[in-house]
Amino acid sequence: MPHADSHLTARDLLDFIDASPSPWHAVATCESRLRAAGYQALDEDARWSLQAGGRYFVTRGGSSIIAFVVGSAPLAGRGLTLIGAHTDSPGLRIKPKPADATGGMIRLGVEVYGGPILATFADRDLSLAGRVAIRTGGGIESRLLRFDAPLLRLPNLAIHMNREVNEAGLKFNKQTELPLLLGIAGDDGAERRFRALIATALDVAPDDLLTWELAAYDTQKGTLWGADSEFIADSQLDNLASCHAALSALLATREPEQTCLVAFFDHEEVGSESAAGAGGSFLGDVLARLAGTFGLDDEDRRRMLAGSFFISADMAHGWHPNFPAAYEPCHHALVNTGPVIKSNANQRYSTTAETAARFMALCERAGVPCQQYAHRTDLGCGSTIGPIVAAQLGIPSVDVGSPMWAMHSIRESAGVLDHGYMIAAMSAAFAS
Repeated sequence: MPHADSHLTARDLLDFIDASPSPWHAVATCESRLRAAGYQALDEDARWSLQAGGRYFVTRGGSSIIAFVVGSAPLAGRGLTLIGAHTDSPGLRIKPKPADATGGMIRLGVEVYGGPILATFADRDLSLAGRVAIRTGGGIESRLLRFDAPLLRLPNLAIHMNREVNEAGLKFNKQTELPLLLGIAGDDGAERRFRALIATALDVAPDDLLTWELAAYDTQKGTLWGADSEFIADSQLDNLASCHAALSALLATREPEQTCLVAFFDHEEVGSESAAGAGGSFLGDVLARLAGTFGLDDEDRRRMLAGSFFISADMAHGWHPNFPAAYEPCHHALVNTGPVIKSNANQRYSTTAETAARFMALCERAGVPCQQYAHRTDLGCGSTIGPIVAAQLGIPSVDVGSPMWAMHSIRESAGVLDHGYMIAAMSAAFAS
């Protein structure tokens, strides 16, 4: 049975996720917690003046954030401990001109973002969250938008018209069968009514709406479940659970010798190739400016990188007792049994024997168990930001994650104990 402290930590995770229905909201949630802990905001377009012991954060694109505390030890001598994760999750994104009237109903056209389990979006209480670009007297402004009440739905087709659904599975044509139902079409037009809905929520004129990046999200809040409330259920556990764990570990780190940094990137679910993604220059730019502020020349900057260690934190596949054939024998990552070290010979994960051993030592130091995972050889293996960052910066890297069920479902599950274990292991990394 989980300890009461584990439940408190898990509930804080649920609050973090429920406040973050889009990548832009996730960054805003991180910013709020960092500011409350005394972290100073930096602007990429301003000169930086950093101090030993200083605590800072910087954002890019509104959906990626890097935060760090400058340690007392020289950067060239000790390097950094870095933990990376991602703010985005698979799902449905609203198109720039989404509204149309069909059969008297307003439908919103969507694009599939990443690789969600589409069937899990059916018959859920969905709403909209993201950011909107608006015209103001001073130019263009970006504002966060979130509708708390359910606005949208993807109703299932009755079994009487889809007799094979239980045998063939629930499938949607992405173009014709995924548009989300918003309401009854009136005389004012579907697009005009949709824009008026957004304008009213933001208290602006409809003509001042320029465009948006909006995601459909599940309004059902996260919860604990199980006979002893030992499990977590929520949307976006992949990968906001890793963001929460890394941020919690950073905020708990006091006066470290080594500089400690967390980097949370957008666009991991679609390949990371963007200005705000792990494949962009964001992390490299921050490290270069950090080194430059403290007077490191090119030689010392390379020494700094060589002495650093990167933990790529993304969720792991927990062993599902109903589907044993889906897993590699001898590599069952059990829920509530500790952080998982993920390995792949084809470098879909960045783990090496050396970096795996380093993470094992961190878990031992933290007093938490750890596990090892490899994917079935005859199944395609997903990837993470780990290989991308390791290749760009030449930093030793390990891929880890907490085991979970139903990855990429709109409603995922994980273990209460595992989240606390991961925070403890990350805290040990920052204390090393």
